[in-house]
Amino acid sequence: MITPGIKAFVRYACVGAANTCIHWSLFLGLVYLAGRGQASANVLAFLAAVTFSYFVNARWTFRTAVSWRRYLYFTCFMAGMAAASGWVAQRLMWPPLLTLCLFSAASLVLGYRYAHGVVFKQGPR
Repeated sequence: MITPGIKAFVRYACVGAANTCIHWSLFLGLVYLAGRGQASANVLAFLAAVTFSYFVNARWTFRTAVSWRRYLYFTCFMAGMAAASGWVAQRLMWPPLLTLCLFSAASLVLGYRYAHGVVFKQGPR
């Protein structure tokens, strides 16, 4: 039997896969076609993808109401991760693909913990 926690994580991972496609496509386009640096490209691509991710996760994964407060909590936390990973990548001169892979892995695990424990946390029933 699948527990509710596992089910929520699987849903979050599915939304994350779609979100990753959005993020990666925009990131690569901004770096290779628009000539942007990795830090700004990562944040801009993330901001486009996070809106999709927030609304789908709120309604489908966690079955909660959407709110501007929750949106800002989710977006600011995840944008901070995106900026930090882009900044480190630029400083260490990582290839963009490595940046994307590491950010995607970190955002799956840390993003789920934050979304589940803070943003979409539901009180006692």
